[in-house]
Amino acid sequence: MRILSGIDWTVRVGERWALIGPNGAGKTTLMGIAGSVIHPSEGVASVLGARLGTTDLRELRSRIGQVDATMAAAFRPRATARDVVLSGVTGSILVRPQKIGPADGARADELLAEMGCARLSDRAFALLSRGEQQRVLLARALVARPGLLLLDEPTAGLDLPGREAFLGRLDALAREQPALASVHVSHHVEELPASLTHALLLREGSTVASGPADEVLTSGALSACFAARVRVIGAAGRRLAVIEPG
Repeated sequence: MRILSGIDWTVRVGERWALIGPNGAGKTTLMGIAGSVIHPSEGVASVLGARLGTTDLRELRSRIGQVDATMAAAFRPRATARDVVLSGVTGSILVRPQKIGPADGARADELLAEMGCARLSDRAFALLSRGEQQRVLLARALVARPGLLLLDEPTAGLDLPGREAFLGRLDALAREQPALASVHVSHHVEELPASLTHALLLREGSTVASGPADEVLTSGALSACFAARVRVIGAAGRRLAVIEPG
């Protein structure tokens, strides 16, 4: 079964992409390739300059930060927020103290402060709100200074304040680290940050539209992507998509 077909996609330094499509469009598979977890069965894929199939994947994955909607459940209940961030230094679930230095600890504390979570540093991660957990996980994704940030529905299940706090951090990150490339998977355009630069729309494993966000996240392109009459409303640099009746 062919999952993706004819995808020609390049994410350049400093670009912040949205990856959007209905269920079964191929988003998960494409993110698996971008995260160097799986190889394409045909064609060529390169991530951070390394061609998949000819490079050390463990080293490559260490240069990719990731946050998704299910990651929080992987950590042991008694792990603190700071533990979770420090686990990102080695890309593991548990902290590996022998591989953690003073600079790593300082970096973790700095990121927790930037995420508005400094006061939560020693609190059990499992007891944090979902929004707080996702911001801690964003700090974890950044602690090793990745060249690529992959966000797979990171605000799914968050309440409105939690979602807006997370998206606000992404907008701040775009200002603070303008060279960092990112890909943000979502079903909903209102869950995308204002700092988005580009978008790729997928349907049934193929590209519907790809390019600058203002040219792609339109009523026509999203209607074709979701096979529905979609109307896009813009406000304060953000977008909302609604299905028109009839």
